[in-house]
Amino acid sequence: MVNMNKPIATLAAELRAGTLSAQALIESCLDAYEQSESHLNAYKTWAGDAALTAAKHADKLLKQGYDFGPLMGVPLSVKDMFAVPNLPIYAGSKSALGADWQRPGALVQALLSQLVLITGKTHTVEFALGGIGVNAHWGTPRNPWDVHNHRIPGGSSAGAGVSLCQGSALLALGTDTAGSVRIPASVTGTVGLKTTVGHWPKDQIVPLSDSLDTAGLLARSVEDLRYAYAAIEGRLRAQPMVIAPQKDCRGVRIGIPENFFWEDADSSVCAAVKTAMQRLEQAGAQLIPITVPLCAELFADFQKGGLSVPEFAHFLSAHMPDKLEELDPVVKMRVQDGGAITALEYLSRKALVKQASQSAAGLFEEVDLWLHPTVPISPPKLTEIALLDDYRRANMLMLRNPSMANLMGLCALSMPVGLDEHGMPVGMQLTAAAGQEARLLAMAQGFENVLGNGQQLLGACPLL
Repeated sequence: MVNMNKPIATLAAELRAGTLSAQALIESCLDAYEQSESHLNAYKTWAGDAALTAAKHADKLLKQGYDFGPLMGVPLSVKDMFAVPNLPIYAGSKSALGADWQRPGALVQALLSQLVLITGKTHTVEFALGGIGVNAHWGTPRNPWDVHNHRIPGGSSAGAGVSLCQGSALLALGTDTAGSVRIPASVTGTVGLKTTVGHWPKDQIVPLSDSLDTAGLLARSVEDLRYAYAAIEGRLRAQPMVIAPQKDCRGVRIGIPENFFWEDADSSVCAAVKTAMQRLEQAGAQLIPITVPLCAELFADFQKGGLSVPEFAHFLSAHMPDKLEELDPVVKMRVQDGGAITALEYLSRKALVKQASQSAAGLFEEVDLWLHPTVPISPPKLTEIALLDDYRRANMLMLRNPSMANLMGLCALSMPVGLDEHGMPVGMQLTAAAGQEARLLAMAQGFENVLGNGQQLLGACPLL
């Protein structure tokens, strides 16, 4: 068996040295899938056979001296919102969307061109509209951190974090419109990056909100995420990229919001994040109190549907009207609650988002990044959100903190910092200025060097 706990950069070097084969790597993923998938339900469509064939092909090319990119031979799961050749796409809905949605967009092509090994399509909340991770059509993936109860995996990239914990993939591609990469990363003890709007191409990704949709990536550690991000960026920009990591956190100016982000947070979640803050300060970081303007106003609009719900309602009505009647009940509820608004209300919300983005940008003259809990609560059990009112409350709490980075046009990362009182992972969000993904990853690497990496935390996961 392959030691899957090594950094991806190390595994990639071993592939090129011939001391590891892509076939052995994918066979380890296949074993992990077969041992746990019936319990965890991470995938909508499994592509293990195709990945094994691709791995054998990659091995032959590597032996002949061909190198197609840093991610060659690396197993990757893909959220079922992305078009992937020869794999059906459901976007979490009841029926497949059709062959037109199997032509890859630029982002997936940037991965395929490196001969990445796609293990399959992971479950998503229907059309990515929700932060809990539930799906009435195909079942809800199980958070592997609770042996006794079916706790939620975080949404909307519901299967993404689970696939990493499972060991069936080393990277997971997701989307993030209001936290949908960072939420599952937070509650599964993995690391997730939300890119700035427009930074990565969105073609052939089923849209939720044209204004706010972003593509993102999950990994088992900041180190792995930094490596993979540089590989993708290099291919998209047609120029090799290396992100020099910070060795530690000395001199980093960390803004600690005194408003909004700590409200209604579980005490054990706060305690884990504050302990990490103290360790960073002891290691030389500066903790600077800040106030992030307009959070309450943005969240009030968001609770009424914000920009994403009316934009999604328009997309479905214009392009997939047949889907409206068969929507998952919790998704249909969101559309009915906030899908129809006046043009005046829509433009008013757009104006507030623009104002908040401008105000947020000014704060980065004072600090390098912001820090706060990614998700303020422990991931609930499915039985605790069976009633719609309970679902509404939990969904909004899950989405509340991470949604601000989307609504303010910023990039953000969630990394694990410990466990809460229920033994569930706690995520700490780092938010940086628009377009500063590389700098954010470099600083986060310094934090990980101080705090320890996510792979070490995953070793404590009771179902693995």
